[in-house]
Amino acid sequence: MDVLRLSLRQLQIFVAVAQSGSTTAASAAIALSQSATSSAINELERLLSLQLFDRAGKRLLLNDNGRALLPRALAMLDGAAGIEQMARDGSGQAQSLRIGASTTIGNYVLPQLLGGFMAWRQSEQAPAWQSKVMIGNTAAIARAVADFELDIGLIEGACHESTLQVTPWLQDSLVLVAAPAHPLAQGQSVPTAALREAVWLLRETGSGTRETTDQALLPHLHSYRRSIELGSSEAIQHAAAQGLGIACLSRWVVADLLAAGRLRCIASALPAIQRDCHLIVQRDKQMTPALLAFLDCVTAHPAGTTAPGATALYQSP
Repeated sequence: MDVLRLSLRQLQIFVAVAQSGSTTAASAAIALSQSATSSAINELERLLSLQLFDRAGKRLLLNDNGRALLPRALAMLDGAAGIEQMARDGSGQAQSLRIGASTTIGNYVLPQLLGGFMAWRQSEQAPAWQSKVMIGNTAAIARAVADFELDIGLIEGACHESTLQVTPWLQDSLVLVAAPAHPLAQGQSVPTAALREAVWLLRETGSGTRETTDQALLPHLHSYRRSIELGSSEAIQHAAAQGLGIACLSRWVVADLLAAGRLRCIASALPAIQRDCHLIVQRDKQMTPALLAFLDCVTAHPAGTTAPGATALYQSP
């Protein structure tokens, strides 16, 4: 058997430098001096006989070799962390699961999914397990899954991370809404010209909802001439209910306010807006028992299909 020359510590230092862009910033993150961090990178490049970074002053920028190494290094560190978790537990049976969800799914679908998952695990008499949940916009969740910071992501937007395995899961519908007293919410079909003049309440760039609405609306509106950008769909629906403008939101988000009469759907000549929701996992992720169990539960019983306008897309292989 060949003797391994690389260490996990070297890979950890490489990842820290790759993510921060300098040995100075990386040294603070990994509790190592700047000179030791720099020496470790030089030694790694010597061992591999490859240059991993392009030097630009004090900045270290990943080159093609470094970009090829990064996902492999992240996968190895993720596997090592799993081994340490098993060792810390003693019994080797504790299972942890790190779930990421984009904002709409995290607020309106994931709680029901977790309820089903917990009931399923208890019925299976599973050993001890822990779950952590991160909720953010689609781009942030995809980046965290790609970097092995999350085991799985549930997103409603498109995924642009090439290292991820993306599986269609649910289909959601989006609707135009406004306060009942808003001039465009009076029942008649609203012409596109009137929509162009409206005040639009929008999610931030990077949100799956924003990407979907841009793709669906801008070919007809050309631009949002007047708009207010807010950081959550909850803020948008309440702003719409206060008469501040019109919004395009998931039916999951607006179902309660529509039922309460605080929002009303706007009829228009625009085509219906639907979007696919996806499950995302790092291609090099080691499938732990907890992750496999969650995938089985989610795909067998997609709780989100009980929400208005949702359709199951996942098909078991």
